[in-house]
Amino acid sequence: MDLRQLRYLIALAEEGSFTRAAASEHIAQPAVSQQIRRLEDEVGLALVERTTRRVRLTDAGELLVVRARRIMAELEAAEIELQALRGM
Repeated sequence: MDLRQLRYLIALAEEGSFTRAAASEHIAQPAVSQQIRRLEDEVGLALVERTTRRVRLTDAGELLVVRARRIMAELEAAEIELQALRGM
């Protein structure tokens, strides 16, 4: 599991579509799909239910998105704190 995969999962949850998630992350749609599939393989659970019309997070996906948002918020807070230290 890496930060990029978590970022893509968050984008997918927010956008509700692989295509829109890819656009929001400024990458190609197959890259998002591939990374989400790798993440699912790694955790051993389906994170997304895929249909021809929409994408829906599974319970596992919902749980991981909550955690992923916390992780990203902590990372951003650390970056801000480190920038403040550099400015001292």
